[in-house]
Amino acid sequence: MKRFGDFTAVDGVSFSVPAGTVLGMLGPNGAGKTTTVRMMTTLSQPTSGTARINGFDVREQPGQVRRSMGLTGQAATVDELLTGRENLAMIGGLYGIGRRELRARSDELLEQFSLTEAGDKVVRDYSGGMRRRIDLAVSLISAPPVLFLDEPTTGLDPHSRNELWDVLRGLVARGTTLVLTTQYLEEADQLADRIVVVDQGRIIADGTPLALKDQAGSASVVATLTHAADLATAHALIAPIAGGLSGSGSAEVFLDEAGRSLTLPAGGLADLTTVAQLLDESGIAVDDLSLSRPSLDDVFLSLTGHRTAPDEPTEDET
Repeated sequence: MKRFGDFTAVDGVSFSVPAGTVLGMLGPNGAGKTTTVRMMTTLSQPTSGTARINGFDVREQPGQVRRSMGLTGQAATVDELLTGRENLAMIGGLYGIGRRELRARSDELLEQFSLTEAGDKVVRDYSGGMRRRIDLAVSLISAPPVLFLDEPTTGLDPHSRNELWDVLRGLVARGTTLVLTTQYLEEADQLADRIVVVDQGRIIADGTPLALKDQAGSASVVATLTHAADLATAHALIAPIAGGLSGSGSAEVFLDEAGRSLTLPAGGLADLTTVAQLLDESGIAVDDLSLSRPSLDDVFLSLTGHRTAPDEPTEDET
C-alpha cells in the first residue's frame, strides 16, 4: 500500500512474474502504475507491505534489489551533453565494471540497439527513438535479470515504437524478465505474457491477453460478400447454425447491407472454417472472412467504464 496524506495511491496490489516473461501493467494516468514501480525499485517506501525482486526484499535489502534490476522511466534520463558511449561508460563506472569489460559491454549494447554508428555522437542530436534506445541500453549496462519499463514508448512515433518492441522481444528471448507499465492497449497486447489491469490503485483484472479479451465478450465471424445481393441467401444459410456456433442455442446474425457483410457470434477458428465451407459450397463469393475478438480497449472499458483518470499525486506534492 502507498498513501499520500489521506489519498491511497496503491491499495493491495499483489502479483508475481515468472523469470523470462513479460508482465504488462495496464491502466490510465492516475491508476497507480508508476507509484507501484517506484516502490518495487526502492525509489519510494511502501506505506505498508513489501515486494521481492529477484529474491530480495525491497525494504530490507534495497542494495541487492538495485543490483538485480534496471529501470527505464517515462522520460529519458541520459546526459544529453555526453555521447551514447560516454553515457554507458559513466553508468558502468558507477556499477564498478572494469574498463575492458565495460568497453566490450558498451559495444555489445550499441550494436544490440542499432546505435553503433551513433555511439560517438552527443545524445542531444539523437532522435526520440534513439534517445529511448540509449536510455534502455544504459539501464542494461550491468546485465540485470529484471527490467522495469515505465511507459517506455510514450511520445514515440509508430515506427520508433515498433523498433523498441522488437528490441524488448529480443531481451526476453535472452532471458530478461520485464515489468512493463503502459497506457497503450496495443503495446500490452503485443508484448505481455500476462496483464494486470490497474485502476484507482487496485488490480481489477489479471490474466493473459486472450483470457482478458474473452471476459469482454465472445469472438465474432465477419463475412464480407462480393455481392450485396447474396446477403439474404447467406443469412438464410447461416442463421440456423448461428446458435450452435455461439454455444448459446440461439444467436442473431447482424447484416450490414452497405458494407456487404454479416456478423455472427463464434467460439473460435473452427467456426470460421465452418462458415467459409458453407458459403463456398453454396457458391457465394466472399471478399473477406475474419475472426474478430474483443480488443483490450473493450476489456478496459468493460471493467472500468472509463478511459482516463486524474493524474496520481507524487511525494513532491505531499
